[in-house]
Amino acid sequence: MAETSHGTGGLTFDAKKRSWPNEANVFIALILILLAFEALGMTFRDQSFLFDFNEARDGTILNIARIKIIILQVSIVGIIALGATQVIISGGIDLSAGSVVGLTAMVTMSFAQTGMVNGNPNPKSLFGPEWMDLPVILPVLLGLIVGIGAGMINGLLIAFTRIPPFIATLGMMVAARGAAQWWSRGQPVSFPTESFAAIGDGMMPVVWFAGLAILFHLILKYTVYGKHTYAIGSNEDAARMSGIKVARHKTLVYAIAGALAGFSAIVLASKNLTAQTGMGMMYELDAIAMAVIGGVSLSGGRGSIIGTCIGALIFGVIISGFTFLRLDAYYQEMVKGVIIVGAVVLDQWRQQRASLKG
Repeated sequence: MAETSHGTGGLTFDAKKRSWPNEANVFIALILILLAFEALGMTFRDQSFLFDFNEARDGTILNIARIKIIILQVSIVGIIALGATQVIISGGIDLSAGSVVGLTAMVTMSFAQTGMVNGNPNPKSLFGPEWMDLPVILPVLLGLIVGIGAGMINGLLIAFTRIPPFIATLGMMVAARGAAQWWSRGQPVSFPTESFAAIGDGMMPVVWFAGLAILFHLILKYTVYGKHTYAIGSNEDAARMSGIKVARHKTLVYAIAGALAGFSAIVLASKNLTAQTGMGMMYELDAIAMAVIGGVSLSGGRGSIIGTCIGALIFGVIISGFTFLRLDAYYQEMVKGVIIVGAVVLDQWRQQRASLKG
């Protein structure tokens, strides 16, 4: 007998008919991709993708080095994807994140430089010595301000002028990239202080990504901000009629996405110990792809941070797997494109199926 509970008007709920969580489907896809690379590795390279059978291994059968690489190489873009997830759930899109990363990295590194390099004045210094060796909090705050500012401009344009998000963020993408090139006349900015370099040292990008993912998962799931974000993405008119200040909330969502793009730029510049105008190129598309692969609906109103994190892992596995199989990088791009289109088609099919059932 089915397990049921009584509801209003004598309605019953069959626990066995609860929908399968979308994150579970994405996780199964991740496992299948891992198994595929494992099989290909054993077939064509006579080597395991995820396991280490070397007798000199460090106490575990897993290939810890490869697992670290998989997580590390998606962590910085993953931070951007956390913001992209919230924007898409609210019914929008943000194409400016990669350019905001480039601009923020340039501005941040300019105020994070050390005055002396190997006993000589910093050859890459952008400003005078009075702007060298500043406390690390100052460049970090400046970076966040740049990111939040860019996000707020996006949000204000979208919310109050009714410009389509695609157009508004496309304009910011071009403008921010131009501003990044203007900031240092196209020259790289290098040699940060030790305290700034520590932000992205080692596995710190993974720590930042994991911490922010947990934070925004809790925010989206348990706060009014999260409920309003889902409500606006599901039906903006209904959300407005229910008393939600849609314009203000949209501005906030884009500002948060800008802050996350800015912080990812800080971590990226710290990790690379330099900032260049081309930093963040195409990051916005990778971030959107991570979210879509993770089950975030491009039509808005559905998705989760957990799904996006699994989508990021799928990206990392594909990149690492193709490198492991010694296949050229352009194969990675082709496969990523197929997966993105497949994820969108699956999402459309799932929505049509749900509407027919309704």
